[in-house]
Amino acid sequence: MNPGYNKDELQFRDEVREFLSAYKDLDGFYCQGHHWPEVRAMFSAMAEKNWLALTWPKEFGGLGKGPLHEYILWNEVAYARAARNPLAAGIVAKSIIRYGSDAQRATWLERIRSGDIHFSLCYSEPEAGSDLAGLRLKASLSEDGQHYELNGQKCWQSYAQDMDFLWVLARTGSQESRGRGLSLFICDKATAGVTVSPLPTLDGDQLNEVFFDGAQVPVGQRIGDENGAWSIIGEALADERHIQFPPGRVRRDLEELVAWLNEHGHGHDRLVRARMADLSARVMETEMLALKVLATMVAGGNATVDAAMNKIIHTTVCQDIARAVLDLGGPEALVSGERPELIWRQSLTETIGGGTSEIMRSVVSRQLLGLGG
Repeated sequence: MNPGYNKDELQFRDEVREFLSAYKDLDGFYCQGHHWPEVRAMFSAMAEKNWLALTWPKEFGGLGKGPLHEYILWNEVAYARAARNPLAAGIVAKSIIRYGSDAQRATWLERIRSGDIHFSLCYSEPEAGSDLAGLRLKASLSEDGQHYELNGQKCWQSYAQDMDFLWVLARTGSQESRGRGLSLFICDKATAGVTVSPLPTLDGDQLNEVFFDGAQVPVGQRIGDENGAWSIIGEALADERHIQFPPGRVRRDLEELVAWLNEHGHGHDRLVRARMADLSARVMETEMLALKVLATMVAGGNATVDAAMNKIIHTTVCQDIARAVLDLGGPEALVSGERPELIWRQSLTETIGGGTSEIMRSVVSRQLLGLGG
């Protein structure tokens, strides 16, 4: 694994950094819900450079770049605290490119590429978070075969309050069919029978629960075959592993909190310096693990285990950095509105979103270590 960039990649990184200099005060990575109009405007500006379609094939309007360019882009965006990568241009668009009809590609891809529309993922449910194969939201085909009727509940949806469309995983088979009975749908959030309710989070932002009460979705907005969603969502997840947890965010956490400790007179304390040095080494560990995921993907390998390890270390180090500053910074670090206090509250959710640490450890123990049968 060579962690260096070539000349073209370095030029692209510098171009991204120059672009992001105009958004240095956006701070949309943490509480995007409070900054969505500005984040959306930034995505539109990125679309003008065709960066939302950076890795799409050229025949579908993309730039045809590889995962390394995509990693550079979203790692720099994370370091700048500007935003998280939009699901529409990633999971949604790439699934439509692979499994959508020509008519669906014509309907959706250009609107996503231009930053005109954005999506929230509707996968998790109250009784089906890590176990998506057990989800219960039902999609029933109408007698005339023209639409599906959705009934049920989703929960823990990120940014659904601001998005235009919902990417809905629903059951079209029997409950016993598990993953073999699931289908994917595009549902306009404004559809009658769709209700989005907030679930406030510790960092002052919100997740959401979404209720479907007889919401009708046209058959033409089912992506892929009926009961064929399981393989689609698996491929889409594999596409995103290298940008789900960018290490730039972890390095920025450390840099901001070291600066805070210095500003508040703690920088010369031997214990503080030793703790920060240890955390600096751990941040480098997250960077190397992220590059290992990337290298595996560039080589065409299966990055499932690498990504699980990366997620565990990434989120644990985020929490360790915040905890260290709370331990060392005294009462001032606990004041509401101070950076350490915000970073600590936000870091608590990271070990849950995108696959809990318990599930990630299970992946590593089974697939890498051969434990548990």
